[in-house]
Amino acid sequence: MTNSIDVEGFADPMAALGSDLDSPEGNAKRKQIMEGARAVFLAAGFDGASMNDVARVAGVSKGTLYVYFDSKEKLFEALIREERRQQAERIAVFAWEGGDIRTVLRDFGCKLLEMMVRPEQVAHVRTVIAASAKFPQLGRAFFEAGPSFGASCVAGYLRRQSEKGLLRIADFETAAWQFLELKQGGAFKRVLFGVTDELPPARIREVVESGVAVFMAAYGAPGAEGEGSDAAELIGATNG
Repeated sequence: MTNSIDVEGFADPMAALGSDLDSPEGNAKRKQIMEGARAVFLAAGFDGASMNDVARVAGVSKGTLYVYFDSKEKLFEALIREERRQQAERIAVFAWEGGDIRTVLRDFGCKLLEMMVRPEQVAHVRTVIAASAKFPQLGRAFFEAGPSFGASCVAGYLRRQSEKGLLRIADFETAAWQFLELKQGGAFKRVLFGVTDELPPARIREVVESGVAVFMAAYGAPGAEGEGSDAAELIGATNG
């Protein structure tokens, strides 16, 4: 059984904790800190947030906080990666027996866009954008764990469908990025920049269906678009 350790009295808190960081108690403490950090960054933005605020909201001492994260930048980067991982899990795995490509892409696009325009997700993207000029590694972390990962998953799905003769694509990565942009149809940017506060489900479906139609017109193999495909899996991530 792991005993709780008070790190405040040690000159080297990391040495005091030792392997406790990887223990169930250590993992729970890390989660507690991340939840506090999420609340602080969303409320104050990156520049307005402080480690003092995070410690207070998370209910931990500053000494404990710095054992887990030695800077605000490292904490925010970890939060970015955790947010992206959770989004990928929420989108989970798409698998339809006999589903045609248009349906798979439409359903995936709707689910992804619905997630992207949630207020907490929009706030998260705005915070990353604001911090990236001063700390480009934060922007890279967001891009790698979110949009880039999502594009790789879409590219893999497109490749499998092309191998079945259902699509005609020479560059799968480029096609994946094109789909991810088409499925937004400018709608996400209107929410991101405050032109509108929300995107109704009907509008999301309309935007995505329009994007899918353009994509299939460009890449659909003649006579194959309406045919059923084998079970397809598409593990998604957020596109920023």
